Amino acid sequence: MSDRRADSRPDRDLDLVLFGATGFTGGLTADYLADAAPAGLRWAIAGRNADKLEAVRRRLAEAGADDVEVLVADSTDAAALSDIARRARVVATTIGPYLEHGAPLVAACAEAGTDYLDLTGEPEFVDRMFLEHHQTAVRTGARLVHACGFDSIPHDLGAYYTVQQLPDDEPITVRGVVRSGGAFSGGTFHSAMEQFARAKQMRATYAARRRAEARPEGRSSRAVRGKPHRDPVLGYWLLPLPTIDPIIVARSGAALASYGPKFRYSHWVGTKTLRYAAGGAVGVGALTLAAQVKPLRELIKSKVPQGSGPDDAKRAKSWFTVDFLGEAGEQTVRTRVSGGDPGYTETAKMLAEAAMCLALDDNPGTAGQVTPAQAMGEAMLDRLQKAGIRFETLAGSVSSG
Repeated sequence: MSDRRADSRPDRDLDLVLFGATGFTGGLTADYLADAAPAGLRWAIAGRNADKLEAVRRRLAEAGADDVEVLVADSTDAAALSDIARRARVVATTIGPYLEHGAPLVAACAEAGTDYLDLTGEPEFVDRMFLEHHQTAVRTGARLVHACGFDSIPHDLGAYYTVQQLPDDEPITVRGVVRSGGAFSGGTFHSAMEQFARAKQMRATYAARRRAEARPEGRSSRAVRGKPHRDPVLGYWLLPLPTIDPIIVARSGAALASYGPKFRYSHWVGTKTLRYAAGGAVGVGALTLAAQVKPLRELIKSKVPQGSGPDDAKRAKSWFTVDFLGEAGEQTVRTRVSGGDPGYTETAKMLAEAAMCLALDDNPGTAGQVTPAQAMGEAMLDRLQKAGIRFETLAGSVSSG
């Protein structure tokens, strides 16, 4: 793969372009960039509505970011997207569902050699983009990094953080257990409902990717799904969590030798009581069934609108934790990633920090469709910790046998 870091693209006049700044999560991301971006960062906001973009630009100027450029482009306008991609080192987008809106921007970035990030939790979209644009991105040096919000930064970087504390010459197993108090975003919910409705297409696209994708030599890495049970170490009832996160973690395991010769990852939601675990299983099953009937699916989606979210006070009370238990040979380590509101505030922070990481930091020499841990690794881990997302080692042990 080619090493295409930010400083190898001196012809670009913008370091970063943010699509979707007029939406709720996109607006939070723009606000975060206005507050956290270093002096001299050349960045722009982009979207299809010039008036709404100008209103965001004025708000950012009042916050001290008075040199943000406005770029008008519809998500279906290939020529306009290509022009923007050729100007930028990094493009980040919050415009979903990505199966519906995302492909033209990925194509533009892959062809232009421009790094691309999004917030998707849609496995079918990620696999389609791999099949259609991975090889182009390898050729041009673009890094296509999906799932850069709560899906899947805490899980991917949390597993990475855990694995670095284990020997890399032994098989490694890691389980991640998610708990949260906060609302998921409307965009995430809409994407999930569409994926529930497209199980057949999702399986077919995944199989096509598996046939096309190279395997690591002499190593293996995969996500495993178990049955609900009570975790004797963590003390929670565990329910398998059908999200993109375990897929992303397993792909990092395939890409990085530090995950050992045989890496296995399982992903769960944790509850304190069996009653909540059972209720969660019933709820997911009911939504999956409802998603198969289009009128019912659309009715449910209408109850959770996109482009809006909870106010500052409610988000301030929200939180998440992801506990990891890693085992390799006779050694175990328990770690935790934790932070504030997962669906909005921390997701905006993660996307903004990932965009700045790709634009500004010394990252591994990767290209093509890559995971957050593969693309950014230690640099992103450092950024997240400095931004207030906690990575802690709670316990570790080595048995003498």
